Amino acid sequence: MDLPIVVGVDGSEMSLRAVDWAADEAELRGAPLRIVYASLWERYEGALLAQETGRPLEEVMARDVVGTAEQRAQRRRPGVKVTTGVLPSEPDQGLIQESGTALAVVVGSRGRGEVAEVLLGSVSLTVAGHAHCPVIVVRGTHDSTARPVSRRPVVLGVGDRPAGTAAVRFAVEEAALRGVPLDAVRAWRRPAQVTTRHALLAGEPEPLRQQQAAELLEDALRDVPPDLEVRRRTVEGHARDALGAASREADLLVLGTRRRRAPLGPRLGRTAHAVLHHAECPVAVVPEPP
Repeated sequence: MDLPIVVGVDGSEMSLRAVDWAADEAELRGAPLRIVYASLWERYEGALLAQETGRPLEEVMARDVVGTAEQRAQRRRPGVKVTTGVLPSEPDQGLIQESGTALAVVVGSRGRGEVAEVLLGSVSLTVAGHAHCPVIVVRGTHDSTARPVSRRPVVLGVGDRPAGTAAVRFAVEEAALRGVPLDAVRAWRRPAQVTTRHALLAGEPEPLRQQQAAELLEDALRDVPPDLEVRRRTVEGHARDALGAASREADLLVLGTRRRRAPLGPRLGRTAHAVLHHAECPVAVVPEPP
């Protein structure tokens, strides 16, 4: 069975942009597309929508949300096989369950209305922190037209244990599929207690840390196919700032995450959390083994 690209929708413009992105990704990978809708919105907006349209709630939900998304995907990528599903569950739990049999899950970064925007933001973060496959949160200005020929790179944020990780493999595959360069970025920071005046006495920590960052990049990229264009960058500063800046000129930003255990279950690290809130392009969060 071919695993699908799964996209969650709620009827908002941002979720329809996520459908665009997911349809593009499905065509790139030769994969089917599965569009799913979970029923949380029924509690907040479904009754009001039914009153405004004069149609039963079930018809509003199925035709206006799932049906519109399906038609949009088929118009955009006619060659992609599209299926749909309405999930009787909370959006985050439904998408996490779907992630067990998906190549990737795609979600928008916000939803309809003030209340919905808060809820869908929470859904995006929860799914990214718990899914069993890569999760792409569509941020930035992904438009409603077919993907143009572009040389915007795929950016990979390189962490402390990058060699052979799922994130590296995913980023390499995405860059190869798009025919674009891979930009590998590793941030490094000078010790807070070392001032410029004492740098020499401290054994030149800045060049050493920069060298360590460069070595991590090389280790991460040692298995990259030689025909893929790779650009390596070490950047002094916080990782969230370096990756946020790189996202302005990227087609996709890829991060690996080893989920931290919290009282309510695994959660994302601070860098992934910050990037998901502020990146200017879609962000792929790839789960790594413990």
